[in-house]
Amino acid sequence: MKRHITEETIIFFSVMKWLFLSTSVGIVIGYLMSIFLKTLKYAESTQSLTPIPYYFFLPFGLMLTIWIIYTFDKNAVGHGTEKVIEAVHENNGYINVKVIPVKLVATVITIFSGGSVGKEGPGAQIGAGAASFIATLLKFSKKDRKKLVICGISAGFASVFGTPIAGAIFGIEVLVVGVIMYDVLLPSFVAGFAAFTTAQFFGIEYPYYDITFYRSFDLDIKLISLVVVGGVFFGLVALFFTIMVNKIEKALEKLPYNKYQIAFAAGTFMALISFFISTKYLGLGLNTINEILDPTSNAIQGVNWWDFIMKTLFTSLSLGSGGSGGIITPIFYVGATSGATFGHLVGNHILLFAALGFVSVLAGTTNTPIASIIMAVELFGTNMANYAAISVVIAFLITGHRSVFSSQKLSLRKADNIDIEDGNAIENVNMNMNLKDFNRVKDFGQRLKFRNFKFTKKDK
Repeated sequence: MKRHITEETIIFFSVMKWLFLSTSVGIVIGYLMSIFLKTLKYAESTQSLTPIPYYFFLPFGLMLTIWIIYTFDKNAVGHGTEKVIEAVHENNGYINVKVIPVKLVATVITIFSGGSVGKEGPGAQIGAGAASFIATLLKFSKKDRKKLVICGISAGFASVFGTPIAGAIFGIEVLVVGVIMYDVLLPSFVAGFAAFTTAQFFGIEYPYYDITFYRSFDLDIKLISLVVVGGVFFGLVALFFTIMVNKIEKALEKLPYNKYQIAFAAGTFMALISFFISTKYLGLGLNTINEILDPTSNAIQGVNWWDFIMKTLFTSLSLGSGGSGGIITPIFYVGATSGATFGHLVGNHILLFAALGFVSVLAGTTNTPIASIIMAVELFGTNMANYAAISVVIAFLITGHRSVFSSQKLSLRKADNIDIEDGNAIENVNMNMNLKDFNRVKDFGQRLKFRNFKFTKKDK
């Protein structure tokens, strides 16, 4: 009996400790996120005041971003989530506090000039950086600092997404594919909710989409079949996005030119495309996303089937050439536009498939199916849960053992006949594939083809 009382007492004080710490960290991060998001909004609102189209500043914006990052803190390069995952796995969560102002300024410059990047990655990096600074200031152990930094990641995502539960889960789920860190679950939820409510208190507004007129409890075999096909399609879109981002980034690194020349060339190319074709692939792209997911609009008329391809190209060039920002908002854009295109092709379920694409491509590119399903419920209503669960999980599996975050660790095999080395970074994972079943299917197909050929000749 005494042992149980001691155990419960220790657990009680541990819970109280992390409730206090995660709430405090969440409030601080929520305030920082409100500054970051308001600064971004102001920067976007001033684009129309420039004497020439703002996107002609993109080559210079990318070069300025490179100079700021490589002068003050190289960890601010690229999309912030990657650096945060790397810090958790390799540095016990230590992040230099300098990254907060550098990442904020670099992201604002990139987005102001038209770079196709997002805001969630910087949010996670700023949140994690603030949590790491607090842990260092209070002289936490490596274990507690790592735990607090994970809370900072969740708080950053929650306050930028506008989805406190999904944001908190995303911050945990994105670290290791196939593993949920239950010891950080409660403080991550608390930090995410505290950051979200604090950001709201300081005037941040989040978009939510009313598509609850869809029926989710009636058995509609045809629609469910389309959702299954859609899941496969979104998985292929996620695979395309992941491969393109990684390939273009590596290709730009191999070019025999310095960083500034590459940035200027990439920015000029995107500016010319924007001038002669369309500006909708620049920046965050939130207007396009909001219009597509608005039940009262007919935004599908302005969506082209190649929009998600062009957005992928612009995002790859923006990040690969030195721009600073996140990658998740562009993923939302790619998911919503590809979903609207798929819905247009299969019938009159455009809004439903746009919403499914929004969360399914996220799951496929980042390996976060649970957070993506919860996000579908928080953004689109509970009636989306059944359809989202099917589409999200299929897209997550179809993408295979790949991710837009190369530092993400892998602890899950997505097929029975694939063996992986557990715990390695996803970019270094070694896979052994058993092709026995595949060869059986292949041999059966060849025999079937041969028999049909013989039958045809005899029939003649």
